[in-house]
Formats: sequence, C-alpha cells, structure tokens
Amino acid sequence: MSETPEVDFTEEFWDERYSSAGQLFSGRPNVQLVEQVTGLRPGLALDAGSGEGADAIWLARQGWTVTAVDVSGVALQRAARLAAAAGEQVAGRISWQREDLRSWTPERAGFDLVTAHFMYLPPDELDRLHARLAGAVRPGGTLLLVGHHPDDWHANVGRHGPADMLWSAEKLAATLAPEVWDVLVATAIARPGTDVDGRPAHVQDTVLRALRRG
Repeated sequence: MSETPEVDFTEEFWDERYSSAGQLFSGRPNVQLVEQVTGLRPGLALDAGSGEGADAIWLARQGWTVTAVDVSGVALQRAARLAAAAGEQVAGRISWQREDLRSWTPERAGFDLVTAHFMYLPPDELDRLHARLAGAVRPGGTLLLVGHHPDDWHANVGRHGPADMLWSAEKLAATLAPEVWDVLVATAIARPGTDVDGRPAHVQDTVLRALRRG
C-alpha cells in the first residue's frame, strides 16, 4: 500500500490496482477461512472485501449461499467470471455487490457466517466496520475476522502503510459483549509465507472467530 490513506480506500484506487494485473492475488481461498469454516453447516454467508472472489467461490463450493461485497467493480467483474468458469452450481450461489465498506451497513442479523480478511482501514473506521459486521451475524452464526498481526510490521514480509492498521485479536475480542458472544478463537496463527526477497518466511495472521449465542 501507499502511505496516503485518503487514496488507499477509494474505489478508484482499488480499480486501478486490480487493473494493474490480470490476477492480483493467488486465486486460492484464505488459509484461515478454510481452517475455521470447514465443518460448519452451510447457510447464508457474507464475504466482506471479497476481491477477486476466491473466498466466495470456495464457500459456494461448500454449499454456502454467499453475498460477496467489494468496493472495486473491476475485482467484482473478475470474480464473477471466475465463478462462472467454476460452473452454475457455484456461480448460482453467489451474489456480487459493489459497496464502500467504510459506510455500508449489511442486513442486521442476516447471515449465518460473516467473514472479512485483511481489511486495511484506519483504526476508528476499522472498529466501526467490525461492529457493523458483528451486527450482521444472526443468532447461532459465526463471525470470522482475519488480519495481519502487528508483529509482522517489524518482519521483512512486505507490510506497508500505517502500522496502526494492524490489529490484535485479543483487543477485538474484548469489544464483543460476553453475554452475546462466545469467543472461540482469538489469537495469532503462524503460516508459511515469503519475505520481500522471495525467501521462505513465516507470517502471522490475527484470527478472531466468535459464535453469536442463539
């Protein structure tokens, strides 16, 4: 990311970034999504910040009906093409929706799973987004939020932009009312990655998974 937050969070910025490559990311679902969601009973899912659609497509393959939301029309068009290539059983389970997540409010208590991975926003805006996403989980549903761990800022793994955009799962878990939520996972999880020189390295994901009591 650049270090000009007023640019980084606009539709124009993300459209330009996605347009800069035929495929910006790996095309594989996020590791923590697979780890944390495998085994859950499929229902209605919200994938916030869906990008090129790998997570939404994976969820649809597992039987989830997915609302995939992103600010970039370029990313959503690319994701829809990839879903179509995966077949009608997959594509037919996904609705693609362009929204600015800084201000958009999802349907309250509308989803069995709400997931967002690696959202870059200033702390106050990210806190408000996380609160809106938590509000979209229906009783008995799961909230899964994943980010880059703050310790990665000091490692040679290519984290850029203001350091305060990286967050702690423990701190986020403390904002969830204990009478409403059971926090199942709130920790840093290491996984293999590469450093900025392409050498093997470990990165840490901040992972929060919580169950809204029914």
